[in-house]
Amino acid sequence: MATSLVHAPCARAAAGPHLRMRQACSFWGDCFRLGNSRGARRRLSFPDCRLCLYEDGTELTEVVSDIDHFLNTFYTQKDDIVEAAQKLLSDEQAPKIQKLLVDLIQNLSENILAESREEDRKWFEGVESRFKNKSSYMRYSCESRIRSYMKEVSSYTSAVHPAAQAEYKRITDFMLDKLKSVKYNGCYFDRREEAVVRLCTTEGWFSCQGPFDRDYCLCKHSINPYSNRESRILFSTWNLDHIIEKKRTIVPTLAEAVKEQDGREVAWEYFYQLLFTLENLKLVHIACHKKTSHNLTCDKTKIYRKRKRMRKVSK
Repeated sequence: MATSLVHAPCARAAAGPHLRMRQACSFWGDCFRLGNSRGARRRLSFPDCRLCLYEDGTELTEVVSDIDHFLNTFYTQKDDIVEAAQKLLSDEQAPKIQKLLVDLIQNLSENILAESREEDRKWFEGVESRFKNKSSYMRYSCESRIRSYMKEVSSYTSAVHPAAQAEYKRITDFMLDKLKSVKYNGCYFDRREEAVVRLCTTEGWFSCQGPFDRDYCLCKHSINPYSNRESRILFSTWNLDHIIEKKRTIVPTLAEAVKEQDGREVAWEYFYQLLFTLENLKLVHIACHKKTSHNLTCDKTKIYRKRKRMRKVSK
């Protein structure tokens, strides 16, 4: 059986920034895909398949360590590579190569670990001066989303049956007080928070949790809005999506529950969980945000508080 060869650009290309830059840029995405050890083993599991370099045919026997070496070489000379890529970009006409070069420049220019405005002024371009570090801005970004949800719930008061409006407002006031006490759950986007409450890693990487009807993201979308200005802006297109829909289901159900309570007490905490917490919220890439009806309903057994049973006193 003929031996199969999987070619990769020579890592030595990084030694000369201008040399083989196009091949290196094209290879950039493949490096990360091969860098996943489980995926690498799956793709190179055939006994007659070898991964070789273009220039000298050297066989790569340890895929993960070789890819790590390749990437480390890139990063140790990133300033020279960025400069070379910028020069190539100024003359490049092909959209695909332009995109690869832009992505490469952004990845090598990012300053993920920087936190203060002084450390990464470019990241803060367009951000109000009152924000002194990245985490405080990201926390505010999350708070703003939750505030907008609360505003939608409150504005629905006028659509509630007139006889139930006062009770509906009383419940929304409870929700607002609860949100204020937890600072509108801004912790979800703050990388300084404890792992149990934040949605990102300590470096600020967020992973798409997949559409409402899946437990994971098939496309493995991820983003780090802490890394650079472009990613910070792009992150605003990601959604905190309600699994059980806010407008179509949760708010109307709450309004109906208030109207039909008939002496029962509405369990407003249940609706609070659905509207403002990760109990019913998923962080999703825009491509995983399905706008179709979710066709999910609230749990009828949780809408009202359970009445305490009266114990019969024996004589």
